[in-house]
Parts: sequence; structure tokens; C-alpha cells
Amino acid sequence: LLCAIGMEPPINAHADAIRDEKLKVLRSLKPWTTESLSSDVVRGQYAAGMSMGTPVPGYREEKGVDPHSNTETFVALRTEIANWRWAGVPFYIRTGKRLAGRDARIVVNFRPTPHAIFRSGANAGNQLVINLQPKDGLELHLLAQGQDMRGAKASNALAPVQLDLDFAKRFGSERVGAYERLLLDVIDGRLNLFVRSDEQEEAWRWVEPLIKHWAGDPQGPRLYACGTWGPSASSAMIARDGFCWDEEN
Repeated sequence: LLCAIGMEPPINAHADAIRDEKLKVLRSLKPWTTESLSSDVVRGQYAAGMSMGTPVPGYREEKGVDPHSNTETFVALRTEIANWRWAGVPFYIRTGKRLAGRDARIVVNFRPTPHAIFRSGANAGNQLVINLQPKDGLELHLLAQGQDMRGAKASNALAPVQLDLDFAKRFGSERVGAYERLLLDVIDGRLNLFVRSDEQEEAWRWVEPLIKHWAGDPQGPRLYACGTWGPSASSAMIARDGFCWDEEN
């Protein structure tokens, strides 16, 4: 998903052209340092809590799990793509198990305008949300001037407006499931959605310092209760840059 957002437009729609651009993103990821491994990564493990109103055990109490296991069930991290387009732009990734919801989405926050000529109660830029699960679609959050019943501008103040495209409603009869799509691509020999070996190797090259750091970390993963959005340290990490996770906004 990070590559899909950060890649440059490919020269054509062929699989290798797309995967070449994704590979460039992986090679441009900012290398980990001792400092960033400690400050820009939060790993967690779920403890006992509530899920859908039902008490559930912690990871170490699950059947077949070592009661002293330090296996992570949550990761949040901050990274950057070190190229001309994305230099200085933070990318945040978060994933985990037993969270408050089974949502998958990409949130793109656009820079606020450098000079606002309209009054606005919200000090934020526009936002694009790409929903992947449980429903897929697009949301565009804008600030727009309000109107009265006759269509005239009610004031010069800006108010939040949301444009919502639900793929299931718009393309319901024309769509296939995610796994069906992959199987059809395999049958037809389309490789656009599949990872090439050099992509895998480059991704592992970037991830390996994380794994080595965790192996020597005596603290282990931070605990978080089932039914929450992970350790509070993940909120503190993103707050350092003046941002917050989507559900905290």
C-alpha cells in the first residue's frame, strides 16, 4: 500500500512498468538508525479485554501460545521516502490484531493552504480516504462555503463537506471479490497485482533492521487491551509531528 501511494506514474500499464516504480519506492525508503528504531516504531501485544462486547483472553493466554511470548500483534511506524517528490513528508503505517475494528484504509492528508482567504473553524487541509475494508470506496473531505435554501452563499465561512463514493453501490453488479480478481488474473497471466522477487528482497532489506532490533530489546512489546486501537505510545509517536490517527480526529 505504501508503494501504491508513493510510486510515480508508470510509463505504461504493463506489470513490469508498475513493479519497477514500486521497487523505486522501496529503495528510497529512509534507512533505519538506532535513534529512529527507538522513536519511530511502536510494537505491541494484545492483553485481555473486550471484543464485540465479549471478554477475550490476551495473546499469551491463547491456546498453544508460549505464556512468555514476545511476539508482536501490533506495529505502528513512521517512515519517509527519500526522493524529490516526498522528501520531508511523513508516512505512518499501523496494523494489528484484536483492535477496535477490522478496518483497512489509506488516509492522505493534503497540506493546508499557506494563506486562507476564507474564515474556517477547522484548521486542516483536504483529506482523501481510500477505504479497503470492510467496504471499499473513496471519501474526499473538503472545506466549502455554506449555502442557503436559494443556493446563495450563506457566509464566507468554510464548513466541512464530504464526498463519498461507495464502490459496492456504484459498481455492485459489475464487481468481483478480491480473491476472485486475483485468481482471474492468474488465469489470464496478468501480474500487475503480484509482487516480483526483487520487490520482496528490497522489502526484507528494509524490515530486517526492525527484526534485529526487536530481538535484542529486553522491554518486549507494549501491552494494549483487546478492543482498543493499540498502545498509547503509537498516538504519542504520531502526535510529535502534530498529527493523530483517523479515529482520534
